[in-house]
Amino acid sequence: MMVSDSFYCTLWMLSLFGQYLGEDLQFSGPVYGAVGGSVVFAPVNPPSTSINIVQWHFGSTLILTGSPDSPTIFPAYRDRVSFDINTFALELWNLILGDSGIYRLTVITSVGAQLTGETSLQVFENITNVRVTGPEGSLIEGESSANFSSEGTGIITSVQWMKDNLPLSPSNSIIFSSDNRSVSISPVQRSDSGEYQCTYRNPASSETAKPVRLIINYGPEDVSVKGEDVVDLGVHVSLSCSANSEPAASFSWKFNETDTNVTTDTFTINKTDFTHSGDYICTASNNVTKRNASHKHALLVKVGGAGGGRGGGGLSSGAIAGIVIGVLVAVAGICGLTVYLTKTKKIPKLNQQQKGQASEAAQRKQETKARGDGAIPGKMSEHIYENDKHENEYENDMYENVKLENSRRPRVPTPPQVSNPPPVRR
Repeated sequence: MMVSDSFYCTLWMLSLFGQYLGEDLQFSGPVYGAVGGSVVFAPVNPPSTSINIVQWHFGSTLILTGSPDSPTIFPAYRDRVSFDINTFALELWNLILGDSGIYRLTVITSVGAQLTGETSLQVFENITNVRVTGPEGSLIEGESSANFSSEGTGIITSVQWMKDNLPLSPSNSIIFSSDNRSVSISPVQRSDSGEYQCTYRNPASSETAKPVRLIINYGPEDVSVKGEDVVDLGVHVSLSCSANSEPAASFSWKFNETDTNVTTDTFTINKTDFTHSGDYICTASNNVTKRNASHKHALLVKVGGAGGGRGGGGLSSGAIAGIVIGVLVAVAGICGLTVYLTKTKKIPKLNQQQKGQASEAAQRKQETKARGDGAIPGKMSEHIYENDKHENEYENDMYENVKLENSRRPRVPTPPQVSNPPPVRR
């Protein structure tokens, strides 16, 4: 009977120990800490039975031991650790690099079972003094390269670059160094403008550098002029010029290829007249890229009607401008031809003597007609007839000369022939 009782007692104790055979205390994984910081070692499956003894070791060094209610802390850790009797967790603060290593928890239950679990700690120096150095000088789109470098103190396990607070990824134009501590962008584009910074990390700490702003200069391009192209006389006109450019473009204006000394983005005409018709050329310039671009705007000043802009009835501004130019060319041609013919003496001129003779002959004819049927001696009649004959011959000669010259011009009706007057008979 005694044997049987002893046998059953042994089986009962083995069953209790069997609950823990091969069952260890588990931890979530390695623990990381920074110099001067603190960490907590806590098992994820603390024992649920009564515990008589608890021990924490760092390597072979005992940190604390004794009853969970009042464990004894060894002097080396007396001011650096605390123990949680509910979770069996150990908190260690004021970390130093020498605290890196293996930490082991051991518990002995009230029935004599021993449970153990281990975790590790790695202590890192805090990352400090992280800064980014960017390119100096002006950067021009499509021509320049931008290089960034970074530095910092502490154990660095990763470097993350960001642009405008978003991760920066490598591409055909963005190249990272093997240690990720520098970045090169070549050639730069306007989309590369923004703020660049990097973050240094290790498992225990991180620090982000102050951002460096990158400005990419470009342009000018897409120059345009806004304003009316057909206006009435006596109205106010404003032409506005714009361009895409970094930095902002400066502007200058020409009127029919002549400088106007206007250097703003707006050209203003207070009161229009016909002399304001013509081409207004706006030139945008970038003093960093040393580039410029222009746009021409045609303005026509007309009389009356609903002014301003295209559309509506009537001729287009181009057609009106063509008509005006054609008329001016025609007038200039006529004036030039007249001057040429005059200087080359192809237009006959009467000299003063000829004009005088013609005037005297006309006067004698009038006197003859005034006398009517009056008696004229025979000899006088013949004399008058001969004079009239000479006068008519002179007039015919003059007429032939004028006729020859007029043959080169548009024809006009031929004047009637003048016959010699019959002699006056008594």
